[in-house]
Amino acid sequence: FDQVAAVVRSGGKTRRAAKMQSLRVDHPDVWEFIQAKPQEEQKALLLAQAGWDDPYGSVFFQNSNLSVRVTDEFMQAVEGDRQWQTRWVTQPDRLGPSYPARALLRHLAQAAWSCGDPGVQYHTTINRWNPCASSGPINASNPCSEFMFLDDTACNLASVNLLKFLSSQGEFCAEAFAAAVRVFLVAQEILVDRTGYPTPAVAENSHRFRPLGLGYTNLGALLMALGVPYDSPQGRRWCGHITALMHAACLLTSCELAVVRGPFPAWPENQNSTLEVLHRHEEHLQQLAQQQPNSSDPVLQLAQKLWKQMRTEVEKRGLRNAQVTLLAPTGTISLMMDCDTTGIEPELALVKYKHLAGGGTFKLVNRQVSRALERLGYAQGEIEDILHYINLHQRAEGAPHLKPEHWSVFDCAFRPPGGTRSISWQGHLKMMAAAQPFLSGAISKTVNLPREATVVEIMEVFVQGWRLGLKSLAVYRDGSKGAQPLVTAQGPSSVRRSLAARRRLPDTRRSLTHRFVVGGYKGYLTVGLFEDGTPGEVFITMAKQGSTIGGLMDCFATAVSLCLQYGVPLEVLVEKFSHVRFEPMGPTTNPHIPTATSVVDYIFRFLAREFLGQQELQAPDSPAPPSDGQSGAESPTQADPGDASNPPSSSSSQASSFTQAVAPVADAPACDLCGNLTAPAGNCWVCMNCGHSLGCS
Repeated sequence: FDQVAAVVRSGGKTRRAAKMQSLRVDHPDVWEFIQAKPQEEQKALLLAQAGWDDPYGSVFFQNSNLSVRVTDEFMQAVEGDRQWQTRWVTQPDRLGPSYPARALLRHLAQAAWSCGDPGVQYHTTINRWNPCASSGPINASNPCSEFMFLDDTACNLASVNLLKFLSSQGEFCAEAFAAAVRVFLVAQEILVDRTGYPTPAVAENSHRFRPLGLGYTNLGALLMALGVPYDSPQGRRWCGHITALMHAACLLTSCELAVVRGPFPAWPENQNSTLEVLHRHEEHLQQLAQQQPNSSDPVLQLAQKLWKQMRTEVEKRGLRNAQVTLLAPTGTISLMMDCDTTGIEPELALVKYKHLAGGGTFKLVNRQVSRALERLGYAQGEIEDILHYINLHQRAEGAPHLKPEHWSVFDCAFRPPGGTRSISWQGHLKMMAAAQPFLSGAISKTVNLPREATVVEIMEVFVQGWRLGLKSLAVYRDGSKGAQPLVTAQGPSSVRRSLAARRRLPDTRRSLTHRFVVGGYKGYLTVGLFEDGTPGEVFITMAKQGSTIGGLMDCFATAVSLCLQYGVPLEVLVEKFSHVRFEPMGPTTNPHIPTATSVVDYIFRFLAREFLGQQELQAPDSPAPPSDGQSGAESPTQADPGDASNPPSSSSSQASSFTQAVAPVADAPACDLCGNLTAPAGNCWVCMNCGHSLGCS
């Protein structure tokens, strides 16, 4: 199954498939199951130390999330320090190995400490909240542990960006949020009958129970924008009220759909268990109200109003959907929705770097800091000083003007470099506990711990998660894996760490600025110089600031600058990036580089002339340019590949033999790739310089 997931790609592209593998804690193989992934992690580290470029491509279980399904009986045995007995699945009366319950939990915590797997799923709690208990138990989950339902079922997931409902005055628009929830749930309900399912059993059960999973994302950013610490009673109240409102709006909508379309087909045999679960939700909603007896919070008030409307109808009308809410991880879609945080998670770090599945890294900076500072009453000049400090130090702690009582507003999951503050693991658990009573499913969330966290602390995390009534739990100790997709400057970026020293330019440095035109597109290249006159940084300005091409060229210039400062020879960069081909391309205004196959090609051929003394770089797959530096467009006969004084490169013999048979004519069109005049070849026009064909008439 692990290798199947390695082949199946999300959307058929580069991201590996997600897959959950779980095992009951009373299974005889549970000890081996727990240690399987840590062993492979150790193998990857050894391969990395031996010099392998891709150690994780050579080990097993990298396509799997592992979880142990723990029961109340096991957790009680841990508390009582009793022996735990495993049993065969096919022969329950046949005993397997037995272990001290605490030793088994410590073994689980040790594995999670070393590599983040396995997590835990609280089997008894999950089935206590099973709305369709008459149809069977809940044995497993989806890959991220938020969809908990019967075997052979599927769920349509969606998430709402909470920050979109925060007005410019800093008020959360409860009515708008409830309206959006209603629209989303109706859309998800429609999709149940318009979705393809992998097996007949999954298709049948998906129509029989019609489970849905609506959730939200960007909670951490919302709380920061409100000036509310994530790890605080006020932050947890916000989470509880919003989740309760979402759940009430979803259930009321599902009840209204049942009036029009009828309840889900399995409703009659599961009515009692569903109503029992709804009663549990209602008890927790009443507890919220009791905690704030005189509250005028519009979010809580609307949640209570919608819940009452639903309760008056549900017993006689039923529900259209057996499940309606959960909280997914929302990693990729949160990036697509321009969120600062994901799901129910807090901010990982105020400044962080994401490693992409297809290669590359980009910097993510939280944009809600200034909004929070404005809400907290700081002046514009103070805000600018604080933001400058955060950009330099990647933390708010110790920033000028920032009051110590406000530091907690900017606390993140990971402790920043040089800082002392981060959200405690208890803060993560309490936030999950605030949301869980108002969800049909579970919560996909990672409890982040610092590097120095101990195995005993992770054991306590698992115990406390059970006591708080959570359904599932995953932990991650910063730096425990050789590679992690999202890191701070403190965390590791890969298994193999670079030890190269960076050569920095002086604060005041000489520079060279060059204006260029490629294919009609104008730009400016500025090269900052080290004291010895060699290039140490480049700036590329094209189009307007903030445009896509401008942003891409800024990022590319930064990467090249870092290469130069870390000692990558300019010759290597020139060889790598000269003659790369993409738009814009074509004629230039530089007589020494008459045509360019891209802006990048032009820049590096210019750098080669200025700093390496190279007169011209010969393209790897095209004839050399005219010796007098004139473009082929101006003097096409000088680029004639039949001229013995201008032989083609050895790798272009095929292009040479082809272009020798054609000759340019005066009214020939210019090549739309390199700008040289083309020549007729039958009914086609073909470029003699690069071999490109304009097509046949």
